[in-house]
Amino acid sequence: MRTPANRPGGRLFLKALKIRLPHVPLLLLGLFFFLPFLWMVSTSLKSITEVFSLPAHLIPQVFVWQNYRLAFERAPFLIYTRNTLFYSVMVVIGFLFSSPLVAYSVSKIEWRGGKILFPIILSTMLLPYPVTMIPLFMVFQKLHLVGGFAPLIIPAFTGGAFYIFLMRQFFLTVPGSLLDAARIDGSSEFRIYWNIMLPLCTPALTSVGIFSFLAAWSDFLGPLVYLTKQLNYTLSLGLHAFMASHTVEWHYLMAISVLFTVPIVIIFFVSQRYFIEGIATTGMKV
Repeated sequence: MRTPANRPGGRLFLKALKIRLPHVPLLLLGLFFFLPFLWMVSTSLKSITEVFSLPAHLIPQVFVWQNYRLAFERAPFLIYTRNTLFYSVMVVIGFLFSSPLVAYSVSKIEWRGGKILFPIILSTMLLPYPVTMIPLFMVFQKLHLVGGFAPLIIPAFTGGAFYIFLMRQFFLTVPGSLLDAARIDGSSEFRIYWNIMLPLCTPALTSVGIFSFLAAWSDFLGPLVYLTKQLNYTLSLGLHAFMASHTVEWHYLMAISVLFTVPIVIIFFVSQRYFIEGIATTGMKV
């Protein structure tokens, strides 16, 4: 006599349960981290009296959609958004230009000092930003660049240790015979880099672009140090100034915070496949 577990339907059910059961803790953990964002969206759609009403409830009794429009009338957040977008895009361009070049030189070109330079580059990751903040500020002050975006953008065009490491690990997965064949055909190193290496490392470049965009979009300390004019403020700095110069209007603050977060979420989901592939395929060689 067949037991329920030995029946074909029962075996399929147990197999499906075995496959999906490990996802339950991940789902619960994801909901736990999603709850603050959900509460932020809920607060952005409430009136100021409902924000402080007790008992608190997640779903607004009345959806106040004009909070988003009124928030932009309270402060020049459109200008802050434009500044943040400009700063983030320029930083991404800088890192995508400089980091692959350095990574290619220390991974695929034999030159004296290349093996010594890469550990020195990695050692700079041990230095926290506050350690180098004052010397860098003095340098840019001597160059009369403090007050604009130049001190925030120029360092990106000199490369980043983490992004160089990420690109180097990806370049090491490319067979050296492919590059040797191109050299035999008469290709220069720059042509090999531009026509062969860069098209192959799209996932790694996407990872570098996402990481650098997220870092620049949410950067607060850098703009706080170098930006002196309010019209140059980024969103993170503008939100802080909005809290400091007004009675905290939480419904407006949460509305801008939602708009501050949404681009990051959209960019991640659009480029998720390349991002995961770039992370998964780096670090396979040392």
